[in-house]
Amino acid sequence: MMDWTTPDYRYFARLLSRHALLYTEMVTTGAILHGDRARFLDFNPEEHPVAIQLGGSNPAELAECARLAQQWGYDEVNLNVGCPSDRVQNNMIGACLMAHPQLVADCLKAMLDAVEIPVTVKHRIGIDDQDSYAQLCDFVGTVQESGCRTFIVHARKAILSGLSPKENREIPPLRYEVVYQLKRDFPHLEILINGGIQTIEACQEHLAQVDGVMIGREAYQRPWMLSRVDSALFDDDSRSDLDRAQVMEQLLDYMERKISQGAQFWHIARHILGLYHGEPGGKQFRRLLSEKGPRPGASPELLREAVALVETAMQRQQEWNAGRPDSCAL
Repeated sequence: MMDWTTPDYRYFARLLSRHALLYTEMVTTGAILHGDRARFLDFNPEEHPVAIQLGGSNPAELAECARLAQQWGYDEVNLNVGCPSDRVQNNMIGACLMAHPQLVADCLKAMLDAVEIPVTVKHRIGIDDQDSYAQLCDFVGTVQESGCRTFIVHARKAILSGLSPKENREIPPLRYEVVYQLKRDFPHLEILINGGIQTIEACQEHLAQVDGVMIGREAYQRPWMLSRVDSALFDDDSRSDLDRAQVMEQLLDYMERKISQGAQFWHIARHILGLYHGEPGGKQFRRLLSEKGPRPGASPELLREAVALVETAMQRQQEWNAGRPDSCAL
């Protein structure tokens, strides 16, 4: 989710769900320790609950970054042991760490000792030819000795040589049953499932087998699904009457505030292109923002124009539906 789950997207997502736990992009320990800390650690207070996802393999460095994350106000620190990118492999970050379960345990132990907030791990069901269920159990069994009790499991293995990160999200088959079995064999651990989950109904089916669900690309590309999370998964109907127009009004207020502080329109607007997916006017909304949003001088007025296109299309659809002859009439 690099360059996707930015603070701007997370603010937008929080407008849709009060309860979903939001995750940052993966941030490497080197970026935090040797770069602009505020750039990598700052977030909007409205984002809570929010977790930071770290990439690294040095226990001392991860512990220091976890301490900084706690000081910054994050609600959780997550260690990424699932990213298949060759760029991070070269620095012993991501899925390649599944071949080194003791090192992962050492990293998590150092992080847990450094902070009081929850420390979690995200990983695959295997890598390359190390993809048997016995090997996965060995990994989880070793890592749990660190004291970590929450495992977020991407239900695909990663092929680290020969597949791109995109292909690693599509080609290795999803094996949800492996994650279900992991929960049965490690009932004392909190097991969350990730990978290819596209609907609230699918979330509910998974929750009959595991403790939680992580949704990635679907929540980004079709974000309106998040508007059902609170009522369907958290038994909170307080925002059941939420509509997209209300969300846009709140986002416009945020956008104007951020632009007054130096932000660019497109850096915020690019995250909402899928809000009207499948709705009348949704394609026009996306096209207008995509074509004009990146241009210099683009402003919130462009978003208002895009919303007006949708409202017009919806009105026409309603009028057409109202005037359509009853298909059952003779």
